[in-house]
Amino acid sequence: MTGWWLPLCYRRVWFALSCVLIGAVVVGSLTPGGVPQLTHIGDKWQHAFSYLVLATWFVGLAPRRTYPWIATGLVLLGFTMEVLQYALTSDRMADARDMTANSIGVAIGIVLAYVGLGSWAQRVESWLNQR
Repeated sequence: MTGWWLPLCYRRVWFALSCVLIGAVVVGSLTPGGVPQLTHIGDKWQHAFSYLVLATWFVGLAPRRTYPWIATGLVLLGFTMEVLQYALTSDRMADARDMTANSIGVAIGIVLAYVGLGSWAQRVESWLNQR
């Protein structure tokens, strides 16, 4: 296991889906007024859940030694989205509580990885290859 990725058969698929997930978070973060279909959930829950999903996704594709880097990158993504909301949108603002919710989601995802959810993509590929 060298590099940033686990040895995966469907690496290009995982990479493409990773780009889609990051893109969805960026679009959702910068859409004026937020994502209308999700406004009933609550802003902080949306933030925490989105970053939990991202963390869980990326720890499934990467070796354990990269988890701190994944966490750092996702927290920086959340910070960048808050700054860009302030700079680029007229009806959204940077909020430290959003950053906290993002970070909590990342932390939960990393903890889940350490207790057994990490490298889930290898298990999925193993299951797919048995079929």
